[in-house]
Amino acid sequence: MLAKATSTALRQRGIHYAWVVAAVTFFAMLTTSAALGLPGAMLQPLSREFGWTTDQLSSVFAVRFALFGLLGPFSALFIARFGLSRIMVAAASLIAVAMGLATMVTQLWQLFLLWGLVLGCGTGLTALVLGAMVANRWFTRNRGLVVGLFAASTATGQLIFLPAAAWIIEHLGWRYAVFPIVIACLAVGTLAALFMRDHPRDIGLRAFGDPEDAGLEAPVAPPAFNLRTPFLTLVEASKNRTFWILAGTFFICGLSTNGLVQTHFISLCGDNGLSAVPAASVLAMMGAFDLVGTTLSGYLSDRFDNRKLLFWYYGLRGLSLYWLPFSTFSLYGLSLFAMFYGLDWIATVPPTVKLTGQAFGKEKAGLVFGWVFAAHQLGAAVAAYGAGLTRTLLLTYTPALIAAGTACVLAAILVMRIRARPAAVSP
Repeated sequence: MLAKATSTALRQRGIHYAWVVAAVTFFAMLTTSAALGLPGAMLQPLSREFGWTTDQLSSVFAVRFALFGLLGPFSALFIARFGLSRIMVAAASLIAVAMGLATMVTQLWQLFLLWGLVLGCGTGLTALVLGAMVANRWFTRNRGLVVGLFAASTATGQLIFLPAAAWIIEHLGWRYAVFPIVIACLAVGTLAALFMRDHPRDIGLRAFGDPEDAGLEAPVAPPAFNLRTPFLTLVEASKNRTFWILAGTFFICGLSTNGLVQTHFISLCGDNGLSAVPAASVLAMMGAFDLVGTTLSGYLSDRFDNRKLLFWYYGLRGLSLYWLPFSTFSLYGLSLFAMFYGLDWIATVPPTVKLTGQAFGKEKAGLVFGWVFAAHQLGAAVAAYGAGLTRTLLLTYTPALIAAGTACVLAAILVMRIRARPAAVSP
């Protein structure tokens, strides 16, 4: 009832309720990103307190990233069967439990259970697949822009939470730093229960951008809960070369972002004499640039060849990763890195979503993108553990940074192998 009353009030002011749904989704994905990124700020405090090595902690973070991605195809199935609101409430509850109970851990297996398994499952339910499904259901016009905004929520999560978390860790201890995330999760669950609806037709609306004379979509019965569906979709998609290129390049995207920089950047800066608070501030600067870059990427993906956009994004990211070990970790050097790397951190998402939709159609795009996103997070898991192992064995992150930069250059080349298709221009 509240959703319908809010929709009526907004419609009188010329505002479509789709933007309310988008705002709640943005906040949910922002909180998910913050929960995923926060353990990276705690790598060194946990190591000092419990004596766990970098590669041991990285193995926990790798499991979290892997589950975050592998649940993507199934989150699309769960959302289709149980609805947006229920899944978002369940995810927020799991994240809150994982973060809150972690303050009482004393053994590595306990951290593995909470921050590996429970956090991985909770965040996986609200992965980028959620944003793709909301954009497809609620928006006909400006869909690429909305996907860009959702992807940019990962940057905003860092922008808001990480500098504050670094300050709390430094002044109060790492346990207190989890409570802003727990409070945000409670807020997400409440907002989702009150305002989220599965389809515009549920409150008597058409999707944003549909013609005024278009009829409402007929209600569709929820699909049968069949866990084979994502696997059957994967088998079908795997016969298409475009799927392998998108999955391979998105694997590299995850390897060069979440797994490497989001997880290890603060530790990397610590190795080079920069404390946690200014290092987290550099991450926040990246987040600010990415908020601009990814939103702009969504706008551009509605108007230009998405393959060429991805070519430039991966290429510039690779060059910035080559630069980082030689930046001297000065204010100038890190600011330059934050600008170039931040502008295309998650800017790859809108073009990848658009190319997936073009290759596999609107109906299958959610599930197929779920598997492409799973590849992204498997890449993140490889980098999270691999960079940690490199740091333990060689006492430096430089080989991991150079390897990730080279992989990005390879991705820039591979993405141009996708067959060009004419794309309709959205207003």
